Amino acid sequence: MRFLLRILDKVRPNFEPDGRFAFFKPLFDAFDAFCFSPSETTRFAPFARDSLDIKRYMSMVIIGLLPATLAGLYFFGLRILPVIAVSYIAGGAVEVIFGLVRKESINEGFLVTGLIFPLVLPPGIPLWMVAVGMALGVLIGKEVFGGTGHNIFNPALVGRAIIAVGYAKPMTSTWIEPGTGLWGNLTSYLTSPDTVTIATPLVKAKQGELASYADLFWGNVSGCIGETCAAAILLGGIFLIIIKIANWRTVVGILGSFVLLNVVMREVSPDRFAPVGFNLLAGGLLFGTFFMATDPVSSPITNPAKWAYGIFIGCVTLLIRSLTVYTEGVMFAILLGNIFGPLFDEVVFRFRFRRYRLEI
Repeated sequence: MRFLLRILDKVRPNFEPDGRFAFFKPLFDAFDAFCFSPSETTRFAPFARDSLDIKRYMSMVIIGLLPATLAGLYFFGLRILPVIAVSYIAGGAVEVIFGLVRKESINEGFLVTGLIFPLVLPPGIPLWMVAVGMALGVLIGKEVFGGTGHNIFNPALVGRAIIAVGYAKPMTSTWIEPGTGLWGNLTSYLTSPDTVTIATPLVKAKQGELASYADLFWGNVSGCIGETCAAAILLGGIFLIIIKIANWRTVVGILGSFVLLNVVMREVSPDRFAPVGFNLLAGGLLFGTFFMATDPVSSPITNPAKWAYGIFIGCVTLLIRSLTVYTEGVMFAILLGNIFGPLFDEVVFRFRFRRYRLEI
């Protein structure tokens, strides 16, 4: 790495504002920051230090996503690798273009979005659709709002919503039967997904057939790439909570409200509401709770608002899943939560600072 650092230091003047390649400075800075810690330091006091900068934050989220990613690779085969690669290429291209045009730095945020997006897609989805969804998700979900830190929606969910509405058939019919045994599907590369299509547990539940809790927990079911193995999701999600990347209030709010409402509605209408354990483990609830609803940019910033945000998402997820034609409701619930998140914060601010306004 020292050799690479010497090369970067040598060519750095060419990317300065008066250098030959000044237009590509955002791209150079992004590569430099990705490989090494930023070299800039503050010159004058006060010296504030935060142990959680963007680079460390994104690195920890990637680590938290690894169990679910590896589980998807095991169950659905080597085709998962090009799906992830296309997602990174498409999303990274949009990030780079906007960074160069705006002359703004390109941070590591797209590394997380580029991995989350393919994990919420069916494993048999066409690669061109992955590129379209990821590019539009970054463009519409983030860049039009001003880039990283300014978006009100989770870009990965925006991309998924776009292709879920625009290409409903591939998004609901390219499910693959998971591999079993020592190597799962690791030794295969699926080239014709339509020949092995199988219904997901939530689709079967609409028909009155419930998968076993053991299969749901260990991932021996069809579904989106990173959403089938509850054990892997919990492993990565709890890791993020322990290191304080994911806020536990949002997680408890979502899962707690989901369970409580499910228990009540199960007593009222058992034919429309599945058992609590099944609803918790099936579909994308756990993945969305730990890895998308806890996004610090698109979620509320105050602790009371995080509780309200989580409760809102948990209740809406169950209602959409059980009372509509959609078999899954997490995506729409989180997007709606992103809309109402600032309102929850506003209510908290007005309540907390009301006394000061009265004094003035």
